[in-house]
Formats: sequence, structure tokens, C-alpha cells
Amino acid sequence: MKVPVTTLANKKAGDIALDDAVFGLPERKDLLQRAVRWQLAKRRAGTHKVRTVSEVRGTTAKPFSQKGTGRARQGSSRATQMRGGATKHGPQVRDHGHDLPKKVRRLALKTALSAKQSEGKLAILDAAEMAKPKTGDLAKRFAKLGWQSVLVIDGPEVDENFARAASNLPGVDVLPQQGANVYDILRRDTLVLTKSAVEALQARLK
Repeated sequence: MKVPVTTLANKKAGDIALDDAVFGLPERKDLLQRAVRWQLAKRRAGTHKVRTVSEVRGTTAKPFSQKGTGRARQGSSRATQMRGGATKHGPQVRDHGHDLPKKVRRLALKTALSAKQSEGKLAILDAAEMAKPKTGDLAKRFAKLGWQSVLVIDGPEVDENFARAASNLPGVDVLPQQGANVYDILRRDTLVLTKSAVEALQARLK
């Protein structure tokens, strides 16, 4: 399929052919959900933790006599039912990440790209470059293009001036093509690919 190419000045710069094997797949919400869960699970710190009986501060002495007090028998002031005692079966430090087959990850990324294309929320940019890192200038150009919540994916290397100008814009993310992922594509309303990003992604995912 052919889609128009635009510039940051909102002028047409020809057309580009998109491979149907990468940008023309049917929508698979199950694959997108699996990929997003896999990404979010990997970034979880897993540092939540409660103290067990061996870690709670306190004496190991019996708090009071076994008999004659009229109270229920107790063997330790660090037990779960005691005030300031331990917590049973609470969270411990662990890794929340899980495996996802490489083929599923590749197919999910292609599905995310295809979903943006089918929804009409994919834009192709001639080049993501700026002469000076001016956030105000980039904001005006995005306003003319109608981009508010946008993910810009460039080629192997991102233009430094463009990245610095976009870093202060809310709702705008900039990634190199090797950093393209399902979660970031779906969390922004518009996906913008440069011509070099299209070529790199098609060569990588075809």
C-alpha cells in the first residue's frame, strides 16, 4: 500500500510503499494484550516485602504464663496475631517477569503497527530533524499537523536537536527504531514514522 509522506512544515513530500506483511495484518487484541502484560511485568521492581517471624524485632520469651491468666495461650510476641507481630503469606522480593516467545513479540509489534495504519493514525515523516533545539518551534509545527499525543520513531539514530526539543513537550515520545515496542505505540494516539524508520522496521520484521 502507498501512503503520503509529509514534512515537519506540513508539506507533502511524495509517497512511500508500506509492506502488507508488516502494516497490513488483521487486528489481534489478544496478542497486543500479551505483549503489553509482558512489558509491564518486566519493568516491575518487585521490591515489596513484609517481615516474617524471624525478621520481626522482639524477644522469643513466652509473653505470659500458659495457665491461670484467663487469656488464650501465646508462645511468642512476634506471632502473627500479636500487635507488632509478623505478617504471614505477604509479598516477598521477586521478579515479576515472565517469558514470551520471540515469534509472538514480533507478531504483536507488527499487529500494533497494522492497527495504527488501519485506524488512520499512522503518519510518515520525511525526516525528524531540526536546525536548533527549540521546543516552541516544534510545538507550533505539531499544532499545524494536529499532533498532540504522538510517538515519533526515527531511524537507528535520533536527531539530537529534535529529541531535545521534543523532550519538553507533554504527550510526545521519541524513540529510535530499535526501541519500537507495543506498549509505547498503543499509549499514544498518533504514531509517526520517519522514512528511515519504515525501511528499518520492514527489514527487521519482514
